[in-house]
Amino acid sequence: MAVYAIGDVQGCYDELLQLLERLAFDPMEDRLWFCGDLVNRGPRSLDVLRFVHDLGKCAITVLGNHDLHLLALAAGNDRKRENGALDAVLAAPDRDELLHWLRHRPLMHFDADLGYCLIHAGLPPQWDRELALACAAEVEQVLRDDDAQAEFFARMYGNRPTAWSEGLGGMDRLRFITNCFTRLRYCDLDGNLGLKEKGAPGSQGVGFLPWFKIPGRRSCEERILFGHWSTLGYVATDNVWALDTGCLWGGSLTALRIDCEPPAPCHQDCVGAREPC
Repeated sequence: MAVYAIGDVQGCYDELLQLLERLAFDPMEDRLWFCGDLVNRGPRSLDVLRFVHDLGKCAITVLGNHDLHLLALAAGNDRKRENGALDAVLAAPDRDELLHWLRHRPLMHFDADLGYCLIHAGLPPQWDRELALACAAEVEQVLRDDDAQAEFFARMYGNRPTAWSEGLGGMDRLRFITNCFTRLRYCDLDGNLGLKEKGAPGSQGVGFLPWFKIPGRRSCEERILFGHWSTLGYVATDNVWALDTGCLWGGSLTALRIDCEPPAPCHQDCVGAREPC
């Protein structure tokens, strides 16, 4: 059995199938871990969603910001509707089944046997694995609550609060947790989130570092797989592996085999669905 972690697909269905063909992926034997952002911007989000859904227990996916955006649209919050890339999902006859499944995906996955954590974006330096999993569970509980999730999606967007505190409560706490798991790239030495910083390292404002470069971060002993950061590209350093290699932008779609030592990457070149912005 082989286990592969795969970077952001974002609706690039054809490239995903090409990558899996190169890997000789066997759904009866192998396992796939997706680091979130299955959908949006690419041309075939509905096909990607159906494909991963139908893989059943042989696939694990965590939620990314674009996945949450789809769920927010479905819940009636269309303030950030950018294009029609998700219209096919929202109009699909199996929409409710797919969205119910997506809403029940985790924000973080940990496999003790393999020794890896899977997230979409990042962790603030104050969180160790135990606290991160507990915080993820708080948001997951709300997402899976038919009554509570509507209010959550109505108030999900926003950059504040920027700093972690055990005393955070209500929607401030839920938003901070969500922003870490699905949007974080940079923070400062005190752990304040720099959510407006989106470029490659070296482009950020003074005082900000990539979240995984913060000295003394409490998750530094964990092996963490993440995506979200296409301008970062493939990185294997400091016990982290960055897997978003910009398939959507004409880069590549990356799979990392994680049941072997050292982990072995495979990159599938992509035509790209959009010009970089």
